[in-house]
Amino acid sequence: MGMLRMVFFLLLIVCVSAACRRLPDVQGKGEVFLQGVWNQDSIANADKLLSYTQHKFKFTCDSFYVDLTTHSKVNYYSDSCFNGGVWKEYAKGVYEVRGDSLFLAGTYTKANYKQKVSGCYQIGRYVKAFYIKSSEPNNLHLESIGNQRACNLVLKERIICEPKAL
Repeated sequence: MGMLRMVFFLLLIVCVSAACRRLPDVQGKGEVFLQGVWNQDSIANADKLLSYTQHKFKFTCDSFYVDLTTHSKVNYYSDSCFNGGVWKEYAKGVYEVRGDSLFLAGTYTKANYKQKVSGCYQIGRYVKAFYIKSSEPNNLHLESIGNQRACNLVLKERIICEPKAL
């Protein structure tokens, strides 16, 4: 029994020391090539799809904001939420680029990017991953790791990261 307590104690020390690590007082700088407002202006074969979502991303330092406009021929929600088959959702959070992948972790929000806890469509965590197929100064070609759909983005406005205090 003494050995089990010792292992538990060591695990507790490791967990506490990792949890107590001091985080920086300012947000991270993020990736220079992503900084800006990016729109997905069109979707390939949109007329043949039952549903699709267009993205508008804003990357500023290590944060992201995304407006999601969904077009659907199928009603997945109550009639009051279906809105004729077109609706908007919003999310914000932080991102990280690792190798050729973009990871987004955040929450669904209201249109003002304040936390959303109820209402139509999705609530809670927004977690997405994209394969970065290519990036050019004004074009960013992503592919969703979840459903392999292309997300071709066009730069609309360049942003220069100015890290803010947390």
